[in-house]
Amino acid sequence: MTKVIALFNNKGGVGKTTLLYHLAWMLHEQRVRVLVVDLDPQANLTSAFLDDDTVEKLWSDTGRKTVYGAIAPLLEGEGGVVGAYVHEVEDGLGIVPGDLLLSKTEQELATAWPNAGDGNARAFRVLGAFSTVARRAAQATGAEIVLVDVGPNLGALNRSALLACDHVIVPLAPDLYSLQGLRNLGPTLRTWRQEWAARVQKAPSGFEAPPGSMQPAGYVVLQHGVRLDRVVGAYDRWLQRVPGEYRASVLGIALEESLPLAEDDPYCLGLVKHYHSLVPMAQEARRPVFLLRSMDGAIGAHQQAVLAAYGHFRALAQSVLAAVGASSLGGLST
Repeated sequence: MTKVIALFNNKGGVGKTTLLYHLAWMLHEQRVRVLVVDLDPQANLTSAFLDDDTVEKLWSDTGRKTVYGAIAPLLEGEGGVVGAYVHEVEDGLGIVPGDLLLSKTEQELATAWPNAGDGNARAFRVLGAFSTVARRAAQATGAEIVLVDVGPNLGALNRSALLACDHVIVPLAPDLYSLQGLRNLGPTLRTWRQEWAARVQKAPSGFEAPPGSMQPAGYVVLQHGVRLDRVVGAYDRWLQRVPGEYRASVLGIALEESLPLAEDDPYCLGLVKHYHSLVPMAQEARRPVFLLRSMDGAIGAHQQAVLAAYGHFRALAQSVLAAVGASSLGGLST
């Protein structure tokens, strides 16, 4: 069964989209069929995968080949959700392109939420539109894992996007702001799950409701580059508070007497290093850091860093698959 996973934190600037991009490529490297769906109105994930000329063609007013184009007939009252265009990056790796026009859906989605509580049939179709897009596209491409990118907020668009998701992975940085993000995120996810479950009881007959489960699958710490002892100390200070905050805020469970260090926490899927000079090199080559080649400028010490990055992201992909109950996929167990 296809697993739909969102990477989400309402604290922006933690490297969420870059993480999703690299995770998608690594899963593909390990023979997992992957679909990415860009539901962030900034469309940064789309620009990571596709060059500007390609995106401009996809955003053409005539036959807009984006996630917005797939749901526009429903929102405009001219029909239902149409089959989403999937741009094949490589065999087994595709993307449903994002669109800046997604920001226009916020008000409609906000209105649909209370209307669904009253049993309004159209409101349910609107709220389930992103789920319909993701699951139809996954079925059409044979995707085993769907990765969903969303913006860093707790608005109506993200609420509807997360209704489509079985699991939520939280990327965060070891700082005060990410900890506060966890305090906002956890209670909000629980509220959305409960309110959606109540609404589904009033859904019209035959309506295929999105799962709305959005179960926490763990967190990934995106590490800052550190140079001075003072910075290292601050980094560790915040890092070691993450396990307790994740349990309390996201999982809603009582804290244990003795919490593990973040690097040993079973809920921590991985600690991703900052790859410094490899990052602009990878952006220029339009490929993940762990697939950089000598012709991209990855020579000498850079090549060693590329090999190390491959191992790090391979381990992260293995942790993600295990966390969502899909560890049998691909070649990660060999």
